Amino acid sequence: MNTASLFSDMLQTITERGRRFLSFGAREDTLDPLAAIEAHCETLLSSRGEASGMALAKDILDRWRTFDTEKQREFMRMLLARFGPKTERLEAAIDTYRASQSPKALLELHVAAEPRRQELIRRLNLAPNGIATLVAMREVLLKLKEEDRDLEAVDADFAHLFGSWFNRGFLVLRPISWSTPADILEKIIRYEAVHHIGGWDELRRRLAPEDRRCFAFFHPQLPDEPLIFVEVALTRDMPSRIDELLREDRAPIRAADATTAVFYSISNCQEGLRGISFGNFLIKQVVEDLRRDLPKLDTFVTLSPVPGFAAWLARERRAEASDAFGDAEKARLAVLDTEGWADDEEIGATVQPTMTAAAAWYFLRARDAKGRIVDPVARFHLGNGARLERINFLADRSGRAMRQAHGLMVNYLYKLDDIETNHEAFAGRNEVVTTPAIRRLVPTDRGGRSLVPLVGGGTEDRDEKKKGRRELSA
Repeated sequence: MNTASLFSDMLQTITERGRRFLSFGAREDTLDPLAAIEAHCETLLSSRGEASGMALAKDILDRWRTFDTEKQREFMRMLLARFGPKTERLEAAIDTYRASQSPKALLELHVAAEPRRQELIRRLNLAPNGIATLVAMREVLLKLKEEDRDLEAVDADFAHLFGSWFNRGFLVLRPISWSTPADILEKIIRYEAVHHIGGWDELRRRLAPEDRRCFAFFHPQLPDEPLIFVEVALTRDMPSRIDELLREDRAPIRAADATTAVFYSISNCQEGLRGISFGNFLIKQVVEDLRRDLPKLDTFVTLSPVPGFAAWLARERRAEASDAFGDAEKARLAVLDTEGWADDEEIGATVQPTMTAAAAWYFLRARDAKGRIVDPVARFHLGNGARLERINFLADRSGRAMRQAHGLMVNYLYKLDDIETNHEAFAGRNEVVTTPAIRRLVPTDRGGRSLVPLVGGGTEDRDEKKKGRRELSA
């Protein structure tokens, strides 16, 4: 029996013993389900015994699992309304801190400001498999808050606690291979979010060959549930098309002959953990492990989708006046509305320069309402310290890639010596570190100077000399 299973069994035993000390009484049986679960939550917050606390937590979570969507909504609203900070204590703490800004007064203000539901969620985690149910609970909450923005406050408490419970110190990196237990392999097929896995034969082609790797993060309390996984291809050069890596008739190479590790798919598995960062730790740890096992590897690069490009391009094409391109470019891009355009080589050759230049603008100039780079995958990799290395035209012809990006993919380069500098450029100055070739694709002003985005989406003129000092060469 493994350690996780032994610990789970021990918690279950303690919980069952704790139930002997609980008496839920006839009065609670007459309450409606929401009133009963609220009463249990209050009791759980006031309880001191660990065994009885586990039993109460299990009972609350068991009841919650029986709720339909409307009752789940009422439960979340109850957490919002009934389990916030204690108003009287918070107001008193504010007054005390205003009168005397001492460390003791500050500590009391901090404690008083914490919503009671945070402690409630901590205690619910005492239940056997409690963390799995809480993750499922937040998955429901994320859907509910799309229609009820007041629930943002409840979600902030879940996210705050999950950020601690799922931090890197608790996560375990495990390789996924063809010999991994079948129940986990089934989840890899189901959770793959970038390049659909059609079945067991296709999964075998991604895991079994010598030049393929897969790694996943697991949490000790969820030993059979991958949190996030990355698929890696070992190659001799940087790929420009996904079929170079995934086509059935490709010729594998010896792992010892590879010089390049290609991260071609990163999939988050648990919707209830959306927004909890694992990917940056995952890539860095995988790079370390691969370098240790395969010393000849000297290039670490992605082949990444561009999921926001087609939607952005459509908005720019509809705009009466676009900063990205003019009427001539819009006319050339009109072929994108023609079904099957990608199958015509002549059309492809005509539209490629315009689309590639538009993509360069999309990465270097386009910003959302918060002043951020538009593409979420770009934000992830650039925030991790990667460099935008190459734009690949018609690199993925799958239906989803054509809808999301007209087949476009990009390579992000993780040059280990530059990761920290690149991260600071992006995080501190909102600067996209890229190659001179991509930067030259962005339209310039009449003085020949490139317009480079500032934090918040503004622009500044930067002459070639200044620009060159900030570019990081390959």
